Amino acid sequence: MTEVPGRATIGQATGRGQVLAWGLWDWGSAAFQAVTLTFVFSVYLTDKVGDDLPGGTSASAWLGWALGISGLLVAITAPVSGQWFDATARRKLSLGILTALTVLSMAGLFFVRDDYHYLWLGLVLLALGATFFELSNVPYFAMLRQVSTPRTVGRTSGFGWAMGYFGGIFLLLICYFGFISGDGDFRGLLGVPTDEGLNIRLVAVLAAVWFAAFALPVFFAVPELPRTDADPGAAVQLEAGPKRHWLIAWFHAVGESYRVLFRDIRELWRTDRRTVGFLFASAIFRDGLAGVFTFGAVLAVRVYDIADSDVLLYGVAANVVAALGALIAGRFDDRIGPKPVIVFSLAAIIACGLALLVVSGSLMFWIFGLILAVFVGPAQASARSFLARIAPPGREGQLFGLYTTTGRAVSFMAPSLFGLFVWATGDDRYGIIGLVLVLAVGLAALLPLRANDLQGR
Repeated sequence: MTEVPGRATIGQATGRGQVLAWGLWDWGSAAFQAVTLTFVFSVYLTDKVGDDLPGGTSASAWLGWALGISGLLVAITAPVSGQWFDATARRKLSLGILTALTVLSMAGLFFVRDDYHYLWLGLVLLALGATFFELSNVPYFAMLRQVSTPRTVGRTSGFGWAMGYFGGIFLLLICYFGFISGDGDFRGLLGVPTDEGLNIRLVAVLAAVWFAAFALPVFFAVPELPRTDADPGAAVQLEAGPKRHWLIAWFHAVGESYRVLFRDIRELWRTDRRTVGFLFASAIFRDGLAGVFTFGAVLAVRVYDIADSDVLLYGVAANVVAALGALIAGRFDDRIGPKPVIVFSLAAIIACGLALLVVSGSLMFWIFGLILAVFVGPAQASARSFLARIAPPGREGQLFGLYTTTGRAVSFMAPSLFGLFVWATGDDRYGIIGLVLVLAVGLAALLPLRANDLQGR
C-alpha cells in the first residue's frame, strides 16, 4: 500500500453528511453507555437477577469486579490497539469490528433471565461489551482529525459529544415510557410482561438495534484511513508477523507493539512534554467529571431531597444542558483554542460544587446542579479536541489509546475520595469535597501547559 504524509489525513472527510454520519455513531453509542451500562441493565443485573444470590458476596460486588477486569484489559490494550489501527490503515475496519462485537454483547443480554443462575452470563456479556466499547472509542476519537479541519475541530468534537447526550436522552425516554414505567406484571405504554425480566431484556435488544442502526452511516460516509509514514516501526512489525506460525506471530506482534509504544513514549517525553502533561492532567479532571455524573443522582436523593421519581427528570435536564453547552463551547474552542474552554469550564464546575456544599433543598440543587452540568459537556469535548490538535498526524489512534489508558489508570481517584470524605464526616454532602479536589488537581496540572499555538491548528 502506498504511504502518504500524515498531514494528508487531516480534513479528509469534512462534508456535512460525513460529519453528521460521524456524530450519529456517538448518538447510537449512548445505547450502551447510558442505557445498558449505567441506568438500566446494570441495575436489573444487581437488583433483580442477583438479588437472591447465595453466599456472602453481593451481585454489586461481582459487577464491580467484572467491570474492573474489563477496565484493566482496556488499560493494557488501548494504546497498542490504537497503534495497530494507525499502522495498518484499518481504523474504520477496526471501529466496525469493535462496534459489532459491542452490539452482539448487548443483544446477548436478552438471554439473561431474572434468576441468579444467569448472573454470570450477564456479568461476562456486560464486561465484554464494556471492553469492546471502550476500545471502539480509540479509532472513533482518532477519526475526529479526518472529519474536521484545523478551524472546525472544536465545534466538530462538541457536535459529536452533544449527539451522544441527546441520543442517550431520547433512548432513555423511549425505554422508560415504553418498557419500564408503571407497576404490576405489565410495564410501559407497550404493556410488556415483566415475567423473567422480559421487559428489561427487550430493552437490551432495542439498545443493540439502536446502536447498530446509528453506527452504520459512518462506515459508508467516511473513507478508510490511508497508510501514512507517521509510524513505520509499527507497520513493519505487523507485516512481519504472518511469515511465522500464526500464534508465534501474534505474540511477536504484541511484543513488538509494546516495544514501539515505549519507544514513542520516551520520544514524547524528550520532544513534546506538553502531550505527556496533557495526558496526565486530562486523566485526572476527566475522572472528576465522571464522578460528577456517577454520584449526582445519589447526592440529589440523599442530600437535597429530590424525589426518586424526579431523578430521571433531573438526569434528562442535565444531559440536555450539557449537550447545549458542548455545542456552544465548540465554537469558542475554534476561536480561542481548547485550553481556555477547559480551564473556564473546570473553574465553573468547581465553583458550583463549592456552592452545593453550603446550600440545601431541591430548588438549590436544580439551580446549581444544572449550571454545573452546562460546563461538563464543554470540558469533555474540548479535552478531545485538545489532543486531536497536538497528536502527530497519522498517529491519532496511538495517542487516543494512551488517552484511554491514562484515564483508566486514575479512575479510582474520584470514587475513592468521594467515599473517604463521606466516611470521615458521616455525611454524603461532603463527598462533594472529594470530587472538587480531583477537579482542582486536574485544573492545576493543566494550567502550566502551553496552548497558545492550538487555535486553528
